[in-house]
Amino acid sequence: MVMNININNLKIFISVADEKSITEAANNLYISQPAVSKAIKNLEDNLSIKLFQRDKRNGLLITDVGEKILLHARQMVNIENKIYQTAFRDNNFLGSKVKIGSIPIASTVILSKAISIFKQKYPFVSVELLEGSSDKVKKMVEDHIVDFGIGISPFNDLNYQVLFKDEMVGIISEEQETVDHIDLREDQNNLIFCKSGQEATINQLHKDFKIRFNESLIVQNADTVVNMVKNGVGKGVISKFVLSSVQNDLTTCTIYPPIKMEIGLIAHSFDDLTPVASEFVRVIYSVQNNFII
Repeated sequence: MVMNININNLKIFISVADEKSITEAANNLYISQPAVSKAIKNLEDNLSIKLFQRDKRNGLLITDVGEKILLHARQMVNIENKIYQTAFRDNNFLGSKVKIGSIPIASTVILSKAISIFKQKYPFVSVELLEGSSDKVKKMVEDHIVDFGIGISPFNDLNYQVLFKDEMVGIISEEQETVDHIDLREDQNNLIFCKSGQEATINQLHKDFKIRFNESLIVQNADTVVNMVKNGVGKGVISKFVLSSVQNDLTTCTIYPPIKMEIGLIAHSFDDLTPVASEFVRVIYSVQNNFII
């Protein structure tokens, strides 16, 4: 049996799967709802499978086989993108797009500069940034939702390129300056932990050292940790990289057990990146010295 798969139908299928809604997909693609429904039906008929099921409580749900088709659909659209980008390389990648997944702090410190430089050089390229925890960024890469990501080790089975090494440090107020280090096991109920993409670190500390932080004092934002420490709420534990992004006059100290990690670029294969994504990676490395801690 010969199948002629319409690449446009695949793009519509991806949008419906991402939005879990025909209406939202139609709005995003600037086409009518009947056109979206017809594209999905044509694809289902062509493949002789059911891609979605309707659930009264949860709405539109992708089927198990639909999940597998979705992964291949993303890959096919990515290949089409590579073809066009290669053809348009001499025209500043006219009409191309690069999708990047990133932990928020990397977006602020790293990508803000890189995107600015990239857009100046390639004004006709669309840059789409999707943010989330390090685990979420890895999942985006695994599912081919983004071209590449910036996350925190461990990088699982993905290809990675280390940008720089990082570590967690303690931060203390003036009243606590006699403290030369923080023992996470002894002070775990008095610590303000800046999560900022470090979900895996928290889980590993609990697994290896039985350290369980006070949930109410696990925060996402570096400014929150700094202000809490200044106001005597407790001692802070924060990534050295994250801390470098905020102005403060607090004293840093070592922690025990030590927590070291790497921040890096992650992809299925850097050799298989689209031309425009490869160029964006090159730009990141060109400004790397600006954010080494």
